[in-house]
Amino acid sequence: QVQLVESGGGLVQAGGSLRLSCTVSGRTFSNFAMGWFRQAPGKERELVGTIDWSGSQPLHSDSVKGRFTISRDNAQNTVYLQMNSLQPVGPAVYYCAGGYYGYMSDRYTYWGQGPQVPVSS
Repeated sequence: QVQLVESGGGLVQAGGSLRLSCTVSGRTFSNFAMGWFRQAPGKERELVGTIDWSGSQPLHSDSVKGRFTISRDNAQNTVYLQMNSLQPVGPAVYYCAGGYYGYMSDRYTYWGQGPQVPVSS
């Protein structure tokens, strides 16, 4: 059984930084691509960043490019999302996901629970 356990969420001030972690167990971590998605209240889930199995091809959405960085450590079975210059977009939930490399959520089979990241203005 594959499990994705996120950590690192919490309240942060606008302009601040936060790093999310997601540790995977139950399957060989380096077999699949990983992604981070976020969902704000009343909005659709959107991709924030995705990274291939080797970590050599990170991609970020235009809305976070230059501020957020996705990375992975295959030895630790962990994917990270470093978030800088956070904007007060409301209490978005951030999900990590494992599956096939790409932008669409239906390419990902495994999902974490999603830590909330409320950003105060």
